[in-house]
Amino acid sequence: MNHDTGTVVEVSREGGSVVDMDALAEELVAQAASRQLQLTGDDGLLTALTRKVLTSALNAEMADHLGYDKHDPVGRNRRNSRNGTSRKTVRCEIGDVTIDVPRDREGTFEPLIVPKHQRRIAGFDAAVISLYAKGMTTGDIVNHLSEVYDTDISRDLVSRVTSQVLVDMKAWQSRPLDRVYPVILIDAIVLKVRGSTAGVGNRPVYVALGINMDGERDVLGMWVGPTGGEGAKQWMNMLTELKNRGVADAIIVCCDGLKGLPDAITATWPEAIIQTCVVHLIRNSLRYAAKQHWAQIARDLKTIYTAPTIDAAEMAFAEFTTTWKDRYPAIVASWQRSWGEFVPFLAFDPAIRKLIYTTNGIESLNARFRAATRRRGHFPDEDAALKVLYLTATTRVKNRANPTGHISGWKQILNVLTMTYGNRLGTN
Repeated sequence: MNHDTGTVVEVSREGGSVVDMDALAEELVAQAASRQLQLTGDDGLLTALTRKVLTSALNAEMADHLGYDKHDPVGRNRRNSRNGTSRKTVRCEIGDVTIDVPRDREGTFEPLIVPKHQRRIAGFDAAVISLYAKGMTTGDIVNHLSEVYDTDISRDLVSRVTSQVLVDMKAWQSRPLDRVYPVILIDAIVLKVRGSTAGVGNRPVYVALGINMDGERDVLGMWVGPTGGEGAKQWMNMLTELKNRGVADAIIVCCDGLKGLPDAITATWPEAIIQTCVVHLIRNSLRYAAKQHWAQIARDLKTIYTAPTIDAAEMAFAEFTTTWKDRYPAIVASWQRSWGEFVPFLAFDPAIRKLIYTTNGIESLNARFRAATRRRGHFPDEDAALKVLYLTATTRVKNRANPTGHISGWKQILNVLTMTYGNRLGTN
């Protein structure tokens, strides 16, 4: 500590001084406790410190603008000079802070740290957007800021702050994509969204997640469909958009068993291998069975999708058919209909099987979407829904598995894919 100034510092290796933030924080807390001061609020210690920092920064900006410091004789008889201050209240992470903004006689001073007409420090907007991304409603955010920071804001302000995201979201939605993706997973969730004329309805949100040549997962696009269930015709429109944004080919496309979807995928990428999600097939099978038989059916189905070869899977399915066709013919029929899109993953080694036999990668993302939208009864429009989903998809959560990121063991997977599809991947 510098005992002459009371400033906490530590000496760097180059001989300069930098602030020891931990020590400074401890000193501020200790002073607040000893003097029975609040840290935040109008008379809080952090508020006073923030006011001092902002005021000093503004005065420094004014000195740079005029070319001389306050009270410097150099400034005498110059055409432009200081002209008092204007009081202004800005909102930041610790609450409202009232500052005095310096003025010049010619009115040409344009402060950067607190621009004219700006009433919020950038960090405040970031905090609001972060809370919104975590699934808090505008009302939740208003109450949270009121309780924690002792500052009152309106729901309209929260909406305006989060609407800043729309510009980035629109650019993200139309960004160019890679020429080829080894794997693309597609799925849909349903949200309640108010339409322009039909009121609130269940709207499917179509989601595509790609795994690129570097083994990185990336959300390629999200689209809100019309009221009603998921439709193959709508998927055709979404897949065409991906192609128009640069995706010329996809090696493997994983999807659920939606009728007509394989045709939409083939029309977009004729050489794509279509893999029906095994988990979806199992779930669909159990819908037709009495609960008392679920465990046995699941065990019998496991012998099919864990078979070492396609021939072995066909033998296991024949045994399954013999056992269950009389009691549950619908289960057998559903597997027969989906067999062509079920078996492709059996041609690969276990590393690739694990990656493509299920759309769990995208379902993990959908689970996070549901967590972020659960507290909202419905969304007022499509943009409001997509705004939350966009923030959820692009925000990385520390110390937690994220839906986007690197695929474990990707080099081994890429080597196997290259042996068969090297020309299409551009690796040969």
